[in-house]
Amino acid sequence: MDRVLSFYTNVLPFQVVSDTKAEHARTVRLKLGDEFFELTDYLTLESRPIPADSRSNDRWFQHIAIIVSDMDKAYAQLRQHNVQQVSTGPQTIPASNKAAAGIRAYYFRDPDGHNLEILWFPPGKGAERWHKTDRLFLGIDHTAIAVGDTEASLKFYRDKLGFKVAGESENYGVEQEHLNNVAGAHLHITSVRGASGPAIEFLEYLAPRDGRPYPADSHGNDLWQWQTKLISTNRAGLIRDPDGHALLLIAP
Repeated sequence: MDRVLSFYTNVLPFQVVSDTKAEHARTVRLKLGDEFFELTDYLTLESRPIPADSRSNDRWFQHIAIIVSDMDKAYAQLRQHNVQQVSTGPQTIPASNKAAAGIRAYYFRDPDGHNLEILWFPPGKGAERWHKTDRLFLGIDHTAIAVGDTEASLKFYRDKLGFKVAGESENYGVEQEHLNNVAGAHLHITSVRGASGPAIEFLEYLAPRDGRPYPADSHGNDLWQWQTKLISTNRAGLIRDPDGHALLLIAP
């Protein structure tokens, strides 16, 4: 925990909100802007690592997208700390992609191999608060998950959980390949939102279609398992979406 916590509070500017140690686990709650993120260290259980050959189209892929006010400065700060790169460098979505034109993005990993993204919105795109310039790292816009079938994911998130579609785009080309580090990457991207909080973004790889499924024997202490918390008025408990991503429903 201390090694990873140093990364999130020194390389990235997350602030510690709480640090709780129970018999079997230590959980640190972090904040960036208005959003929260939790790290859990299972003290008495051996955690299986994220597979070393993981790719962005494997179904267990997930990341959080951190909005920055200046991509070049943010990238320089990350490179100064020698972060593990996924992207070859910041990529700019071309003008041919009207829905996402001008957006700049870069993928990297934390010390445990979890994927992270920094994202910059040009004028006219993204929420108004993402255009502030008082801080370099502003907050978390969404969590992105690899999915096998967008329609199946929509039936689950939209029709069962009540999310609303906030936008979609089709991304491909050399910029996308360099961003995801997947040759021939061609994605159908769909963003869904609840009443408040970060969005969930579906990344369906139309090509290549060789992404591996979410491990059926996954447990909470496996390092590839992210757990997205949702406030629910109907039920509580841990559930999984059609691709295996974990969701924790909690009462308000």
